[in-house]
Amino acid sequence: MKQYPVNFTALANGETLAWRQGGSGEVIVFLHGNMSSSVHWQSSMEALENDFSVFAPDLRGFGDSTYVNKFDSLLELAQDVKMLLDAQKIDKFSVVGWSTGGGIALELAALMPDAVKKVFLLNSVALTGYPMFKKDAQGKPVLTDPILTKDDIASDPVQVMPVLNAYAKGDKNTMRAIWNGIIYNMNQPPEAAYELYLEAMLKQRNLVDVNYSLMTFNMTDSPTMWAEGSGRMSGVKCPIVVLQGEKDIVVPPIWANQIAEAFGSQAKLITFPNAGHSPITDDFDGFINAIKANI
Repeated sequence: MKQYPVNFTALANGETLAWRQGGSGEVIVFLHGNMSSSVHWQSSMEALENDFSVFAPDLRGFGDSTYVNKFDSLLELAQDVKMLLDAQKIDKFSVVGWSTGGGIALELAALMPDAVKKVFLLNSVALTGYPMFKKDAQGKPVLTDPILTKDDIASDPVQVMPVLNAYAKGDKNTMRAIWNGIIYNMNQPPEAAYELYLEAMLKQRNLVDVNYSLMTFNMTDSPTMWAEGSGRMSGVKCPIVVLQGEKDIVVPPIWANQIAEAFGSQAKLITFPNAGHSPITDDFDGFINAIKANI
């Protein structure tokens, strides 16, 4: 896997975003998900750089980017990316968002309707966010007792505390076990790449903010238990390609169907029958071909 050099751009809001770039031609911007960074996109960038200009930032509080200010929404992360793209004079591009990055990609498309040519949502968070509930004595979610605050997120014993503890200790083994259990449960990346991914994961400093932002994300017109609908999905004017691994145990595949249905004729749904939450590792050729065929 090719390793791309890291560049840095200072933003007007006090943050400095790290980013990687390669290739030439039509621009594709890659937005990573939670517990990851632009490092996770390097194999995809390498596969596409002969045909496209590939650009991947570390989002605020991930990887080599700063975390000066806390945040409460995926919109704020999209605003960071917009400032970065404006600074780099990237004014026409397609965007690929994986998981959490899918929600940020949609917010970016609504912020920059004249700039975004197409959105690719890879195993994306739902338009109404990622719900979180308090847990019972057996660690099961109590569906009548939603988590509502960052303090409750930080004290969640199942989804959050093990990751926070692993970050605090620099514990690669725990992070590897978590990813092998739910993300790389079908196929794991080559060991050298996996080590780079683990090192990138442990740089995250914003886990509670991200989980809160996912929980309260809602671009529809309908309220959830966590947030009023912003209605911002109506600001997304470009075509949308929804890419979904059918065996995902992190993001229910039904969410991909709901996204495609919500956008109607604006959206196209492509599924990967033998992929989970990471089609990049489970069906790499299928993922790359889907990008090339639909850009």
